[in-house]
Amino acid sequence: MKSDRKKVTMAMLIATFLAAIEVTIVSTAMPRIVSELGGIQYISWVFAVYLLTSTVATPIFGKLADLYGRKRIFHVGAAIFLAGSMLSGLSQTMSQLICFRALQGIGSGAIMPVTFTIIGDIYPYEERAKVQGWFSSVWGLSGLVGPLVGGFLVDFVSWRWIFYLNLPFGIVSIILVSLFLKEGGETERRQIDYWGALTSTLGISALLLALNTGGVVYPWASAPIIGLFLVAVLLIGLFLYIEANVSEPMLPLSLFKIPAIAASNIAGFFVSSVLIALTVYLPLWVQGVHGQGATGSGLTLLPMSLGWPVGAVIGGRLMLRIGPRRTVMAGLLLIIFGTIWLTMADASTPEWVLAAIMLVEGFGFGFSMTVFTVIVQSSVGWHQRGTATAVNTLLRSLGQTVGVAVFGTMFNRYMIRYMERQSAAVQVDIDQLNQLLEQHETLSVSPDMVQLLKGALVFGLHHIYLILLGIALFSFIFVFWFPNHKPQTNHVGSAVKETP
Repeated sequence: MKSDRKKVTMAMLIATFLAAIEVTIVSTAMPRIVSELGGIQYISWVFAVYLLTSTVATPIFGKLADLYGRKRIFHVGAAIFLAGSMLSGLSQTMSQLICFRALQGIGSGAIMPVTFTIIGDIYPYEERAKVQGWFSSVWGLSGLVGPLVGGFLVDFVSWRWIFYLNLPFGIVSIILVSLFLKEGGETERRQIDYWGALTSTLGISALLLALNTGGVVYPWASAPIIGLFLVAVLLIGLFLYIEANVSEPMLPLSLFKIPAIAASNIAGFFVSSVLIALTVYLPLWVQGVHGQGATGSGLTLLPMSLGWPVGAVIGGRLMLRIGPRRTVMAGLLLIIFGTIWLTMADASTPEWVLAAIMLVEGFGFGFSMTVFTVIVQSSVGWHQRGTATAVNTLLRSLGQTVGVAVFGTMFNRYMIRYMERQSAAVQVDIDQLNQLLEQHETLSVSPDMVQLLKGALVFGLHHIYLILLGIALFSFIFVFWFPNHKPQTNHVGSAVKETP
């Protein structure tokens, strides 16, 4: 039985890696894709549409996994993902690629929550945290390997193979699940909450579109953005009303009455916003303030990708010894310490110090995120585990999306405020910040302007780091909602098929 469980785990690791690497592997291929397909003005949508459809699909497939079983929904999600991958590789125009990337995202929205749910089913509480550490390693590995594999395939084979490569590995994953995963929970046919699925899909889509296009495509105060926010509020409010009154809700609101789940979801939302801010804004510091290239900024972020899986493994073991609450507390304290350290950085801070900060942050994320997932899965029975896992995944994604939008607006405002204070001495053009981030163009900017732009970057980024510190401290409040010991509800509803 253990050997079969390992095979199922291998299938889940493969599926997780494929879904995770799709976010990064495309980045290095985009210049070649644009040169062949055209449509450079739509390049951002190749990434955005994948994340949007993945986020929207996550809670729907999480609920379907509770209704119809993990195996069936995993097969559906994997098939959709592989179909989207094959069609993406066959794309002849940028519009086709965007449409097929949306299909890929839908499949990913099924794979991610169902994968974590299956792991929650086949492993008991005592082993769950250790296994989640393996999956954290996969996410870190995908961030490192994705750009390298994408660049290799583009240079020596074809950009289309960044999508075709998913097919053989995905098929292996499907076969392993088919042969060795045995469902053991309730899978009887029940009523689907169609209206809940519809309103949540449209409401979340409107919210994500507003957050992704506000301040970029349209001003925040423009009619399209305000309209999208109003639609999002209306539809999400209607969704919550439906969920409170329907007999079989897609999102049982009773989940949020469980303190451990509420704490994991809320803390996960805010901690994820800190994560995305570090990923986005630290490279700006390294490239704009220190004048390093993209490689230098990538090396500065590397320790976080290395510290996360190590922290996840250590945190999983600690959780069994000292309990979930103290483990989360340790993780958030590491994040707080790293953020305090970051707020003390200035233009003279060497890169190795920034790398050390990212290592500390990585340990903190590994400790805390592992506990969030394990506690959510261990606080409910089999029939709600898929839904609970999907909601936790959804809120982490929303935390990153909302964080990017809010931090981007705040960052621009702080830079403009700094420049306005200095404009009496030097004529300011904020567009010249773009030149500062490109080493080969820095010489076209006067020395006075270089100093001014670096000062604006330091000022803006320093205030972003202060905001991150406030968010990290706020997240710490929810530590006291976590249980000291193993949650009472820990039903295992799936097993792996035994072989003679």
